[in-house]
Amino acid sequence: MKRTLSFGGRETGLVLAAICLIAGTYGLVRLAYGLFLPDIQDSLGLGAAAAGRISSASSIAYCVAAGLGLLGARRPRALVVGALLTAAVGSLGMALAPDLAVFVPAAVLSSAGAGFASPGLVAVVERSVEHGRVARAQAVVNSGTGPGLVAAGALALVLLPEWRVGLAVGALFTAAAGIAVLLLDRPGPADVAVRTTAPSAGPAPWRALRTPAVAAALLGAASAVVWTYGRAQVVAEGAGATASTVAWMALGVGGTATVLTARALGAAGPQRAWLITLAGTAASIVALGLGAGVLPVALVACAGFGWGFVAATSALIVWAGQVAPQRAAAATAVLFVTLVLGQAVGSSVAGAIADHRGMPTAFVVSAAVAAVGAVCGRRAAGRREVARPALAAARSGPPPQEV
Repeated sequence: MKRTLSFGGRETGLVLAAICLIAGTYGLVRLAYGLFLPDIQDSLGLGAAAAGRISSASSIAYCVAAGLGLLGARRPRALVVGALLTAAVGSLGMALAPDLAVFVPAAVLSSAGAGFASPGLVAVVERSVEHGRVARAQAVVNSGTGPGLVAAGALALVLLPEWRVGLAVGALFTAAAGIAVLLLDRPGPADVAVRTTAPSAGPAPWRALRTPAVAAALLGAASAVVWTYGRAQVVAEGAGATASTVAWMALGVGGTATVLTARALGAAGPQRAWLITLAGTAASIVALGLGAGVLPVALVACAGFGWGFVAATSALIVWAGQVAPQRAAAATAVLFVTLVLGQAVGSSVAGAIADHRGMPTAFVVSAAVAAVGAVCGRRAAGRREVARPALAAARSGPPPQEV
């Protein structure tokens, strides 16, 4: 861990705070909804169909927030404020909600925090960390989803059925992390001077995002079966509530392990890293779909999926910076929006397949989608040498100022 976080003093503090903000907005707030859902349903009389509609509306809120990240890419502090406020207020509102009339809008609002956090932190890290360490810092920050999932699972083991306390803890933790990021985000005068004078004109990079956007959508579609039905599949194959919660925590352990592989995957480049991580994701989805009845297999599959998914999203961040070096935060927002839209589609398709062919078939089909997504990285890696001169020219100047 010490070697991975070998940044300067203030940089280390900022990276740790950013990890915590990702852990809060994703692991303790957005994804914790699915973890606590059975107990929420018992408490508030929430039906399965309504729970699904809330999940869909939350995905839309995420996409709207990430879309605003496009418009506010040069105002990363505002995005961080938006992340901590929507996630913390929404999660606290869920915890205090006396009925569905309060719970539903609070749940939707809380999911926006993750949409604000990703592009905001990409820009904060880009301008506050020394240029040669930025790629590694982005991967380390993005791995915060893993610890967040582990923390949510641990809270569930200790607190359930008191889900309200778990959501309140998540709200307070996220608010504290966001405040810490704001306090530590202080780019030096040299950074400001260099980035103010950097060229901001040039052709729009959106055409260059087509391949990574398709890849992101395929990852979203493939991963939806695990995020939506993974715990249910473990339970359906005979595991109890405790074992299924431990499996959820294994997702987080795998995501956290991306810190250990960040350096090696960074050296491989985003396209090859994408190929490797999507291959691992596909294998894990198959293993979980066909072997969830054997608890050790389920735990290993969940850990492998957590590693593959989080590492792949880290590769997406670097890929966005590679094809759009002067608009990295905005490009990241585009890719994360397409990923979540892919999840929305993938969840519905997986459910339809499960109804007609069974849940294992849905997992196998999703794994095939992940394998197709891996091909995007392979093809892009093959074209990388052709694009190298243009990329070198783009990197010759520092990125524009983002304030």
